[in-house]
Amino acid sequence: MLEVKVLTLFPDMVRTVLETSICGRAAKQGLVRYEVTDIRDFSVDKHRTVDDTPYGGGAGMIMMAPCVVEAVESVRSDADTPVLLTSPQGETLDEQLVLELLADAQEAGEIILVCGHYKGIDERAMQLLKPREISIGDYVLTGGELPALVIVDSMVRRIEGVLSDAASAESDSFADGRQGGLDCPWYTKPPVYRELPIPEVLLTGHHAKINEWRSQQALKRTSERRPDLLADNDADSALKDA
Repeated sequence: MLEVKVLTLFPDMVRTVLETSICGRAAKQGLVRYEVTDIRDFSVDKHRTVDDTPYGGGAGMIMMAPCVVEAVESVRSDADTPVLLTSPQGETLDEQLVLELLADAQEAGEIILVCGHYKGIDERAMQLLKPREISIGDYVLTGGELPALVIVDSMVRRIEGVLSDAASAESDSFADGRQGGLDCPWYTKPPVYRELPIPEVLLTGHHAKINEWRSQQALKRTSERRPDLLADNDADSALKDA
């Protein structure tokens, strides 16, 4: 069982999401266990203060080192346990990084995610904890809870046994089964909706032809929407073949 430990200023927000959908199902299956810790419990004063103004002046507030460091130390079972910090300055999350983080977490048996807040965290906490900083994109959010939940969700769904159809994850956008590209269009009933029929090839029952069509459509869509994911020759081929 993988232990996922989230340190946050808004524990109820995090618990609500982790109890829902695939994340909640994984916990009920006994494949993952969540532990949510309120960083304010490690505040240094009776007002549960966790932030203060920056030394040297400047706008914004800084999360204090003691509460962050001691919160991590309280839940960390081993010195080798991976610690992640949600930060716009971190590595940008993608599917390969998700699999790397999951592998590290499964090897250690647990992973700790610290939800960043305010202008930033006292650099001394960074020096002591040496967290791996992870960003979910080039923009800034109010807090690190949403990015932390994105990271957890993206990891948990790739744990063996969590999804009822594991092959589905391998054919998603960015997955190995798509060679890192985007997914193809998908259709379900009814066969015609508002005069829009589904492609005839999907009704043939010829699985080789259907798989070929899906591969071509995935390549075409990737070329049109995310050409940065393709080599130049793949992009040219996609436009010619589709």
